[in-house]
Amino acid sequence: MPNLVLTRKTNLSSFRKIAIGTWTDAKDPSVYGCLEIRVDETLAYIEAFRAHTGKRLTITHLLAKAVGLALAEMPDANAILRYNNIYMRETVDIFFQVAMEDPVTRQIDLSGLTVRNADKRSIADIVDDFEAAAAKVRAGKDEEKEATRSSFKSMPNFLLGPVLDLISFLIYTLNLDLRWAGLPKDPFGSAMVTNVGSLGLEEAYVPLVPYSKVPLLIAVGAVKKVPIVTDDDRIEVARVMKLFATFDHRILDGVHASKMSKSLRKVFADPWTHFDPVPRPASPATSEK
Repeated sequence: MPNLVLTRKTNLSSFRKIAIGTWTDAKDPSVYGCLEIRVDETLAYIEAFRAHTGKRLTITHLLAKAVGLALAEMPDANAILRYNNIYMRETVDIFFQVAMEDPVTRQIDLSGLTVRNADKRSIADIVDDFEAAAAKVRAGKDEEKEATRSSFKSMPNFLLGPVLDLISFLIYTLNLDLRWAGLPKDPFGSAMVTNVGSLGLEEAYVPLVPYSKVPLLIAVGAVKKVPIVTDDDRIEVARVMKLFATFDHRILDGVHASKMSKSLRKVFADPWTHFDPVPRPASPATSEK
């Protein structure tokens, strides 16, 4: 059984072939972009969802579904590069970084969890799985991840780079399923998301991680209030957040980014339609009647 279920993409554009030939590693072709999204309706949806279900929904959970839907609508972005060929993933899996405290040293560390089939999951299921997995990681009870962390903590520094490159070559380039050897199956998924807003940061660009073979990373900034000009030229206060994307130009370009940006704007502008159905709160005008 292979590590990933993949289908080789054969109809490459001339630019895509030139891009693959131009950059030999994900350290080279990083492209950065920022997308500001209005989230007034999203925050109202979160409150309504919490009241209806009792589950502690956050923007991070919604991003798993939203990014999953964006990748499903732009399948060319749900890909991996092997031997200078682009292979399309058959599932949309989103990796999230999780801040944790080392139970021994008490140092702040980073781990992660992956939401599988994010585009097809319900928000309620994502919340449950996310919270259970995150709690397990933070408590140091995820045996697979703890074994990996322990191995790298005890490894001499000069071996770290070569070992990471070797693991990446085995599980992604050769596409070997090495769970029998203690290596997790496809640990990083289709895209990586990190919520720097939860740390109080409004802006951050994150680097590509070459050994992960993930072509798209998204950092989520803190929600803040800003003045905006409406279509009828009125000024009003809106709540917005920024998404900071880093992508591998060998696989993605501005056209992909544009279409995915439109998809994300659409989802967050109308969360009532694109996420789990919950009772919509009555507007002030309605409640007065």
